[in-house]
Amino acid sequence: MSAGGSAATTAGGTTGGAGDANFPLLIERCEDRVIIRLNRPEVRNAIDQNMADALHEVCAELEAEPKVAILTGSNGVFAAGADIGQLLGRGREEALAGINSKVFTRIQELPMPVIALVGGVALGGGAELAFACDFRIGTPTTKIGNPETGLGILAAAGAAWRLRELVGEPRAKEILLAGRTLQAEEAKSIGLLNDVVDPEDLELAGEALADRIASFAPLAVRLSKSAFHAPREAHPLIDNLAQAVLFETEEKHTRMTAFLEKREAKKRQKAEAVATEAMDEQSDPRHEQTDPRAVQDAARDEERGSAE
Repeated sequence: MSAGGSAATTAGGTTGGAGDANFPLLIERCEDRVIIRLNRPEVRNAIDQNMADALHEVCAELEAEPKVAILTGSNGVFAAGADIGQLLGRGREEALAGINSKVFTRIQELPMPVIALVGGVALGGGAELAFACDFRIGTPTTKIGNPETGLGILAAAGAAWRLRELVGEPRAKEILLAGRTLQAEEAKSIGLLNDVVDPEDLELAGEALADRIASFAPLAVRLSKSAFHAPREAHPLIDNLAQAVLFETEEKHTRMTAFLEKREAKKRQKAEAVATEAMDEQSDPRHEQTDPRAVQDAARDEERGSAE
């Protein structure tokens, strides 16, 4: 899974290899994107403090050098939730610190879009991590939901408000209050997943979406995302200010000029094709004009022959 030249590294640890808990994330840095792989397969990528810290590190990197991010799991699982072993030992102070909610908010606020490849389960904190991303692509085995109330806690890392925005109040309450877990096709039907693809195509689908985003003007994408997430009272001022910035960029002039030139070229090609077709018709004997008087004379000759 790579594009534009890449370098694979680890985050959140010092020694070890793939699958080692010392490396909760595997990161592939490419020219126009960063691929982040959750790497705690032995606990189905449960999100613990080390993983949260590593996510903060990569967020800092993406804030300093904005790129599209692809966030995926490992061993066919996105993330089974927060690490319950750690949650059991947390108290009031840890809850007020918002360990997961802070990093998920930081992911949502990254300058460029984040694509979540939600293969397999995304439950509890794993679902909330996916909700914080801009796009979510799943597979037929995807299951997504928030069963926290069954453990005596609530979904406190963003689901309580992001879900309402994503799927509306009735569905959000089914998931949050009744602990309903959605299968892939239902999640897609209500917009929680942008698409559902075969497991072997999941990473290809993420790359294709990243390619499409990367083909657009990066600053225009960044400002569009900022405007999208701005509060209603900030509009239309934020839209006008963002547009004012973009109107003055060289890339706007270059892209618009190229668009107009391409459109004019298509018009010329169409006009030339029409002219060529007209000339071909004129030169085709089957399309030669017949003298009306000749037609009348031929008709009279035929009538005389019939009478005789």
